Amino acid sequence: MRKTLLATLPILLLAACGGEKKEEVKSVSAPAAAPTMTVDAATAASITGKAIFSGEKPKRMAISMDAVPNCARQHEKPLLAEDAIVGAGGALANVFVYVKEGLPAGNWPMPQMPVDLDQKGCVYSPHVLGVMVGQGLAISNSDPTNHNVHPMPRSNKEWNESQPPQSDKKLKTFDKPEVGILFKCNVHPWMRAYVSVLQHPFFAVTAEDGTFSIKGLPPGDYTLEAWHEKFGTQQLKLKVEAKDSKTAEFTFKQ
Repeated sequence: MRKTLLATLPILLLAACGGEKKEEVKSVSAPAAAPTMTVDAATAASITGKAIFSGEKPKRMAISMDAVPNCARQHEKPLLAEDAIVGAGGALANVFVYVKEGLPAGNWPMPQMPVDLDQKGCVYSPHVLGVMVGQGLAISNSDPTNHNVHPMPRSNKEWNESQPPQSDKKLKTFDKPEVGILFKCNVHPWMRAYVSVLQHPFFAVTAEDGTFSIKGLPPGDYTLEAWHEKFGTQQLKLKVEAKDSKTAEFTFKQ
């Protein structure tokens, strides 16, 4: 009897171990790479326009640099804050205008040259600018005093670095799109700039006369957004045909 049990035991064990049905392993294909986008010059369109402030013109506050002689001596008269520059006819400067929705998905060509952000006269210049994801931002210190560059992003990585006078440029990049990243200097609290990061090149900043221009757009239905550090955002929908030259106007209020 014992010999019979021992003889059948391997068969039982094999049946127990091999009785489970093996799951079929299915191969998973890698996601297709996003296409590289181009715009046919023969059909490229443009959007030009203006940002207007409606209402009583806000008063620009004077910036006191008396506590920092190296900064104060660079200016013959006090500088004015750049958070609300309203010119003739309500022209509003430093508005970041960009295509928010409507572009086809894909990888838009990125400029190889970095965008410059300088610290001169103890202010950031320019006050508002845009870069693409992965594009270089070259930060300079043209002042005879030490600065501290401290961006305050919500989606991208925060960093905080000192930059000595006349030192080498700091070359930085951003991994994610984000509008209105505040740059400040922990040494000089009045120093502020705003950097916006997009996955495409269709953006502009309004000049002192409030005007902007976005060129080389493919035809499409777009949502355009205008962002201002103090007065918020405005949106506008418009359809752009081949070779179109559309106009857009944004009105901001206090």
